[in-house]
Amino acid sequence: MTQSYSQLQKKIATLQRQADALREKEISGVISRIKVAIDHYGLTANQLGLGAAPSARKFATRNAASVKGAKYSDGNGNSWSGRGPRPHWLRDAMASGRSLDEFISGTPAAPAGKAKTRKFKRRPSSVLYRDGSGNSWTGRGPRPRWMKEALASGKTLEDLTG
Repeated sequence: MTQSYSQLQKKIATLQRQADALREKEISGVISRIKVAIDHYGLTANQLGLGAAPSARKFATRNAASVKGAKYSDGNGNSWSGRGPRPHWLRDAMASGRSLDEFISGTPAAPAGKAKTRKFKRRPSSVLYRDGSGNSWTGRGPRPRWMKEALASGKTLEDLTG
């Protein structure tokens, strides 16, 4: 026996109502078990993550001047470092007739005179291979042409060590 489209739709609607009723029944059971656990352990809304989201609070209170390296800001918390594509808020403002200079923030640049130092310094390279003509190679990076030619002519690495 074949069923028509409308008959199948009616069956689907009936099944959906039954599924919704079962879901509501299960949800009420889950909620009651959660309430019992909350009362038993004395949990708070913040402990459950139901308070204000930490990330939302951070972004709401942070202004563009406090964003490290921000060069452009609109005073509403939007900022752009000047690298990468321009954000939508800046493009929209510039399309409405504002200039890029209006958004330059007053964040101070890095102090002059203090250069960045590397945390770990690499040991200076020592020469491992030499030929008699003044050519040398430390062993780092690709082999130089003079070494390839010397090895092709029959010399060994031990001949060039020194």
